[in-house]
Amino acid sequence: MKLWSGRSGAAKVDLYTRGSVYAIHWGAVLCVVLVMATLLVRVAGRPLLVSAVLLLALANGVLCHRLARTAIEAYLGRRAYPGRLLALCAATTGGLAAPVVAAATTVPDGLLPLVLGCCLAPLSGGHCLLPRVRAVALHQLLALVVLAAVLTGAGYGAGDAVAVAVTVGLITGWLAVTVRVSLWVLAVMWKLHAARDVEARLAVAEERLRFGRDLHDVLGRNLTVIALKSELAVELAHRGRPEAADQMTEVQRIARESQREVREVVRGYRDADLRAELDGASSVLAAASIGCTVLTAPHRGAVPCAHGGDRELSALDAAVQSALGWVVREATTNILRHGDARNCTISVGLVEGSAVLTVENDGAGARAAAPVGPGSGLAGLRERLAAVGGSLDAGPQGGDRFRVAARVPLPEPEDPGAEGAGAAAPGAGPVPRPPGPRLAPGREPLPTSTEPKEPV
Repeated sequence: MKLWSGRSGAAKVDLYTRGSVYAIHWGAVLCVVLVMATLLVRVAGRPLLVSAVLLLALANGVLCHRLARTAIEAYLGRRAYPGRLLALCAATTGGLAAPVVAAATTVPDGLLPLVLGCCLAPLSGGHCLLPRVRAVALHQLLALVVLAAVLTGAGYGAGDAVAVAVTVGLITGWLAVTVRVSLWVLAVMWKLHAARDVEARLAVAEERLRFGRDLHDVLGRNLTVIALKSELAVELAHRGRPEAADQMTEVQRIARESQREVREVVRGYRDADLRAELDGASSVLAAASIGCTVLTAPHRGAVPCAHGGDRELSALDAAVQSALGWVVREATTNILRHGDARNCTISVGLVEGSAVLTVENDGAGARAAAPVGPGSGLAGLRERLAAVGGSLDAGPQGGDRFRVAARVPLPEPEDPGAEGAGAAAPGAGPVPRPPGPRLAPGREPLPTSTEPKEPV
């Protein structure tokens, strides 16, 4: 019971199918042995002939068992079909059926088709698994024609010989169909089992890609900032300026923050916060002497917000904020790594039922001229945005400007209640928009602009 319970579903079906085929096989062999022993003892009465026939029946059973086992493996695509073994089994089956045909006139009525069917059953169990079904049907039809002719020559009438051949054909045909259909089900089961293994491997590969993408997004900007601040600290140290220690303290803080973020990525719990990413982008770009302006007012064509752009960010879903936060992080990393930007504008707003974030900077002429392939960062951003139904556009905008635009559709707002919908008098002004959601406790308003720091 423990061995059976420890098997997988496909292994259990495999064991049951093979066991059924072998049970039918050896049941037919046992039937042939008993009938042949009774028949030969009663008719011939020669013990040597009886012993030889019984040994031939057992040898035929062993060979046909091996044929069935090998044919099953061949049907499942694990090895080639054993053609020579099939020919050997056909010869032993013919030798086993010869005494029955020779004594056909002395066999009781109705018993001859059963005996001949049991003689041919072990061979049929392996023969029916030939690659071509047409070849199986042709071989069985040819064997039945030969059997009818031999029975006619042995003294049977033509009608009786044909009737016996048809009955034997029904027995072997039923066995062939049963075995082949059972093996087809088994093959489908193993394919499903293999598909589950492939699905598991694909899931592992997808998780590895996600992990690599997260590491790229987390460490890309932080390592760039560490490099820039280290260079700045070295320059200040050469000049004998005390600010070098402050820069190295900042490098230490960023390194520790990177360690924390990497641990969170490993645990799979990290989400980018849009407000924190906007603040971080402003600080990092200002430290690199790049002017950064953050606009959270609605874009052109958007419905005005009664309480400013900061409330718009709070109204966004957490998954949308996380996806847009990654866009800010990756775009900031690209600005620091590529081109020679002096000014950058980051804007967030609601446009026609969608949250839109754009990051536009100058100094992208060198990057636009350089023939570079598609980066893994933008591909990762498209995957993140696709998960929330969004899209990403990135490319030059003429001159030396480069823009990254992300758009995420928002769910439709619920219809307002009937009360108050028609309360406005005719000719009255537009109904004021209800106030936006409250800011979460402890959340400070987001600065709308950050002036560039003076270079050291």
